[in-house]
Amino acid sequence: MKEILIRLFAHEELSHEEACNLMKGITRGDYNEAQIASLLTVFQMRGVKVNELTGFREALLTTRVPVDFSDFQPIDIVGTGGDGKNTFNISTCACFIVAGAGYAVAKHGNYGATSVSGASNVMEQHGVKFTNDESKLRRSIETCGMAYLHAPLFNPAMKTVAPVRKALQVRTLFNLLGPLVNPCLPAFQLLGVADLPQMRLYTNTLQRLNIGFAVVNNLDGYDEISLTDEFKVMTNRYETIYRPSDLGFTISRKEELYGGRTPEEAASIFDNVLQNRATKAQTDCVLINASFAIQAREPQKQIEECVSMARESLESGRAWNTFCKFVSMNS
Repeated sequence: MKEILIRLFAHEELSHEEACNLMKGITRGDYNEAQIASLLTVFQMRGVKVNELTGFREALLTTRVPVDFSDFQPIDIVGTGGDGKNTFNISTCACFIVAGAGYAVAKHGNYGATSVSGASNVMEQHGVKFTNDESKLRRSIETCGMAYLHAPLFNPAMKTVAPVRKALQVRTLFNLLGPLVNPCLPAFQLLGVADLPQMRLYTNTLQRLNIGFAVVNNLDGYDEISLTDEFKVMTNRYETIYRPSDLGFTISRKEELYGGRTPEEAASIFDNVLQNRATKAQTDCVLINASFAIQAREPQKQIEECVSMARESLESGRAWNTFCKFVSMNS
């Protein structure tokens, strides 16, 4: 570790293999907390490169509890978190709209770190019991098109760095890795990021991993499409900045996306969206994210068609029925 730190202090980059071996050492407990904290600080200051990120990812995936959903070709919809906006559970709502539109979704999530309610919080509010039993998860995705993978049950290696992360209390490269270590290795992903440098990093990484993707960022700093300003989308095929009006939406006010003060409030907003009883701003925000997820899954479709499919899933009640069936199966 001393040699690696000296190289990193001199602004050298690690190869994929070096990063992979380093992360394996971290997960085995080979290094002390001061060394790990120093390493995380270096990467936070100079940024992580694609080779390093893919190497770290490979190491974490070797220790995961694997789940094979390859026959479903699922999509994951996730944000990096940490944008400090405390929005409601937009990406999790979008998952059920996409599943209601007929696509398999394998959502990898956790408790909220920088918001009141993360994906796991809203699931628990509805009585969902987390599991890493592949047969139960497979029945869920077969029956209602949706499986939920609670991250701590699948990534045991992350426990080794939990004390350091808690002590540092700042974002680290492990926040970047979260969206990349879904244990089922989904074929497609909609990934929301909070800034443009992250957008470029993830785009290059997902291209390297040969995953069908859309990486999205609202240009005022949301790690999802919030419709509060212009937003950027990067996929395997194009890179575009949209105004909400380009796709028939109006600008939303930031306060309209507030996620509430408690997990109970967040769950209430979640239910209102899926029952098509939410405010226009809340509904539109979820619809636009679901639309780009559908396009990531079916890149030959024009985004306008994907918006229509997402809206039909919500307004027909299929999204809510999908959620109710999911809760019934997983409680």
